[in-house]
Amino acid sequence: MEDTDPTISNPEFYRTLWENDDVRVLEYRDTPGQATTPHDHPATVMVTLTDFDRRLTSGEHSRDVTLAAGSAVWLPAQSHSGLNIGRTPTHTILVELKNSTSSASSASLGPVT
Repeated sequence: MEDTDPTISNPEFYRTLWENDDVRVLEYRDTPGQATTPHDHPATVMVTLTDFDRRLTSGEHSRDVTLAAGSAVWLPAQSHSGLNIGRTPTHTILVELKNSTSSASSASLGPVT
C-alpha cells in the first residue's frame, strides 16, 4: 500500500519544521508546473507565504485555488494531488491537527475561505 503522508510520498516538496503530540508543522515549496502525487492531510491551517495558484485533484474532482500571500485558511481533512498552475513558486506553512476527528475525503477539496 502506498504511503499517503506527504513528507514520505512527496519529500521533495514537504518537510517537517516541528512536531509534537497534537500538531505537525510542515513547509511546502514548489515551482510552476510541478505536481505532487496523491496524499492525505488531516484537518489543517494553511498560511501562504507567496501567492498561490494550484489545481487540486481527488479522483474525478478538480478545483483551482488562488490565494494571496499572507492568507490563512482552514483545510478540512482531505486526500488530493496538486499542480502548481501559477507563474510563481509556491511557499506555504501547514499546521496539521493530529487529534482531529474528521477523516480525509474528497467532499471538501482545497481550502474553506
